[in-house]
Amino acid sequence: MRKTIYFLIAVVALLSYSGELRAQDPEFTQFYANPLYLNPAFAGTARCPRLVMNYRNQWPSLSGTFVTTSASYDQHVPTIQGGLGLIVMNDRAAQGTLNTTTLSGIYSYQQAISRKFSVKAGLQATYLQKSLDWSKLTFGDMIDPRKGFIYNTNDVQRGGTVKAVDFSAGVLGFSDKIYGGFAVHHLTEPNESLIVGTSRLPMKYTAHIGAVIPIEKKNRDADAKLSPNILYRRQGEFQQLNTGLYVSKGPLVAGVWFRGLLFGQTYRDSFIATIGIQTEVVRFGYSYDVTISELTPSTGGSHEVSLGINFECRQKKKKLRTIACPSF
Repeated sequence: MRKTIYFLIAVVALLSYSGELRAQDPEFTQFYANPLYLNPAFAGTARCPRLVMNYRNQWPSLSGTFVTTSASYDQHVPTIQGGLGLIVMNDRAAQGTLNTTTLSGIYSYQQAISRKFSVKAGLQATYLQKSLDWSKLTFGDMIDPRKGFIYNTNDVQRGGTVKAVDFSAGVLGFSDKIYGGFAVHHLTEPNESLIVGTSRLPMKYTAHIGAVIPIEKKNRDADAKLSPNILYRRQGEFQQLNTGLYVSKGPLVAGVWFRGLLFGQTYRDSFIATIGIQTEVVRFGYSYDVTISELTPSTGGSHEVSLGINFECRQKKKKLRTIACPSF
C-alpha cells in the first residue's frame, strides 16, 4: 500500500484555492563543499580544475524523504581572466513524486584590489525543469475501509512538467585570512507553477563571512587552524542564520554548526556535526544534522556526503591569489 503524500496534497490544495505558492531552494549543510551552489563567484577559486559531488538525504525517517544530489566542475581560465563553472542539481521529494533538475553555467572574473586582497564577481545562467508525477499521489476517495487503496480518485489530474530560465549573481572578497561574499539567486523569479496560475520562485539572498586563524600564532604556516563562520540566508519570508566553527589539523577537519534564527523571529532547526579528510588531491566529508525543531521525534536527522577532486595543472609564476576558506 502506498503511503499518502500529505505535503503534496497540501500543495495541490493551496494551488487550487489561491492560485499562487512560493517554494524554497533545496539546501546543503556542507556549504563550502559545494561552493558553486553557495555563490557563483566561487567558480575558478581553486585555480586548477575541480570536480565536486554532493549527496544529501534529509529526514530519512519520514515517508517521502527529500534526496538532493549535485555535481559541479570549475576551473580558472587565464585567457578570459576568470573562471568557468558548470553545476547540475537534482532534488527528489516524496520518493520522486516531485522532481526538480537544474543545469547552470557560470562565469566569474577576479580582480586584485591590493597585494593582499582580491575580489571575484560571478554570473550564473540556469535552465530549470520541475515535474510532478500525479500517479504517485494517493487521496481519501481511493480508500476502501477494509481493502485499503483500491479505487481510482475522482480528483482532476494536474501537474506535468514546467521549464524556465533563471539568472543569479554573486561577489566574493578574500585575503589569506578573511573571506566573505554575497549572492542573489533567482533574479528573474521564474514561474514554476505546475498548474494554471502563478508560483514564482522568490529571490534568495545569501551573505557569508569567515576567517582562518592559525592556532600557533608564532608560526604563519601552522598546521592547526580555527575557522569561525557566519552564513545568513533569506528567501521570501523565510530567514535563516547559520553559525559554525571548523578545526583542522593536517588532513583532518571537524566542524560544528547551529542552524536557526534567534533574532527577529524564534526559529531553531538543527545542530550540525561535520568530519572530513582533505589532501591536495581528494577531499571527503560527512555531516549529520541533529534536528531540534518540533519535528525532532520523527525526522531521523539528515545525512550529507561530499567528495571533491582537485586536478593538477601548470601554474604560471605570477598567479592570482586563491581563497583560503574551509573545504566543508
